[in-house]
Amino acid sequence: MTSSVAVRVDNKGRLTIPQAIRQQLGIEPGDTFFLQPEDGVLRFAKAENPFDILADLANAEYEAGRTTNLRAVAEEMGVPIGDE
Repeated sequence: MTSSVAVRVDNKGRLTIPQAIRQQLGIEPGDTFFLQPEDGVLRFAKAENPFDILADLANAEYEAGRTTNLRAVAEEMGVPIGDE
Protein backbone atom coordinates (compact mmCIF):
# COMPACT_ATOMS: atom_id res chain seq x y z
CA MET A 1 0.00 0.00 0.00
CA THR A 2 1.22 3.48 -0.85
CA SER A 3 1.99 5.69 2.15
CA SER A 4 0.02 8.86 2.85
CA VAL A 5 0.57 11.79 0.51
CA ALA A 6 -0.47 15.42 0.67
CA VAL A 7 -2.46 16.93 -2.20
CA ARG A 8 -3.83 20.44 -2.67
CA VAL A 9 -7.22 21.61 -3.76
CA ASP A 10 -7.03 23.75 -6.91
CA ASN A 11 -9.05 26.93 -7.47
CA LYS A 12 -11.90 24.85 -8.96
CA GLY A 13 -12.11 22.61 -5.87
CA ARG A 14 -10.42 19.62 -7.48
CA LEU A 15 -7.98 17.18 -5.89
CA THR A 16 -5.48 15.27 -7.98
CA ILE A 17 -5.01 11.64 -7.02
CA PRO A 18 -1.36 10.74 -7.64
CA GLN A 19 -0.73 8.36 -10.55
CA ALA A 20 0.78 5.62 -8.38
CA ILE A 21 -2.37 5.52 -6.23
CA ARG A 22 -4.67 5.59 -9.27
CA GLN A 23 -2.80 2.65 -10.76
CA GLN A 24 -2.77 0.71 -7.49
CA LEU A 25 -6.53 1.14 -7.03
CA GLY A 26 -7.49 0.74 -10.68
CA ILE A 27 -8.94 4.25 -10.93
CA GLU A 28 -9.70 5.21 -14.53
CA PRO A 29 -10.75 8.53 -16.08
CA GLY A 30 -14.52 8.87 -15.83
CA ASP A 31 -14.89 6.65 -12.75
CA THR A 32 -17.59 7.73 -10.29
CA PHE A 33 -17.07 7.98 -6.54
CA PHE A 34 -19.29 8.31 -3.50
CA LEU A 35 -18.09 10.94 -1.00
CA GLN A 36 -18.91 10.98 2.70
CA PRO A 37 -17.71 13.80 4.93
CA GLU A 38 -17.43 12.65 8.54
CA ASP A 39 -15.88 14.54 11.47
CA GLY A 40 -13.41 16.42 9.28
CA VAL A 41 -12.48 13.32 7.28
CA LEU A 42 -13.53 12.89 3.66
CA ARG A 43 -14.13 9.25 2.82
CA PHE A 44 -14.58 8.19 -0.76
CA ALA A 45 -15.37 4.90 -2.43
CA LYS A 46 -15.44 3.94 -6.07
CA ALA A 47 -19.00 3.41 -7.27
CA GLU A 48 -19.47 0.11 -9.07
CA ASN A 49 -22.32 -0.86 -11.35
CA PRO A 50 -24.29 -3.54 -9.46
CA PHE A 51 -25.13 -5.28 -12.73
CA ASP A 52 -21.41 -5.72 -13.46
CA ILE A 53 -20.99 -7.35 -10.04
CA LEU A 54 -23.97 -9.67 -10.67
CA ALA A 55 -22.65 -10.58 -14.12
CA ASP A 56 -19.26 -11.49 -12.63
CA LEU A 57 -20.95 -13.67 -9.99
CA ALA A 58 -23.16 -15.34 -12.63
CA ASN A 59 -20.14 -16.09 -14.82
CA ALA A 60 -18.28 -17.59 -11.87
CA GLU A 61 -21.26 -19.84 -11.04
CA TYR A 62 -21.54 -20.92 -14.70
CA GLU A 63 -17.83 -21.68 -14.97
CA ALA A 64 -18.00 -23.71 -11.74
CA GLY A 65 -20.87 -25.76 -13.20
CA ARG A 66 -23.38 -24.63 -10.60
CA THR A 67 -26.06 -23.35 -12.99
CA THR A 68 -29.19 -24.91 -14.45
CA ASN A 69 -30.95 -23.78 -17.61
CA LEU A 70 -34.63 -22.84 -17.66
CA ARG A 71 -35.65 -25.92 -19.65
CA ALA A 72 -34.14 -28.24 -17.00
CA VAL A 73 -35.85 -26.36 -14.16
CA ALA A 74 -39.21 -26.50 -15.95
CA GLU A 75 -38.81 -30.23 -16.56
CA GLU A 76 -37.88 -30.83 -12.92
CA MET A 77 -40.97 -28.90 -11.78
CA GLY A 78 -43.26 -30.55 -14.33
CA VAL A 79 -44.00 -27.26 -16.07
CA PRO A 80 -44.57 -27.57 -19.81
CA ILE A 81 -42.68 -25.24 -22.10
CA GLY A 82 -44.55 -23.89 -25.14
CA ASP A 83 -42.55 -25.71 -27.82
CA GLU A 84 -43.22 -29.24 -26.52
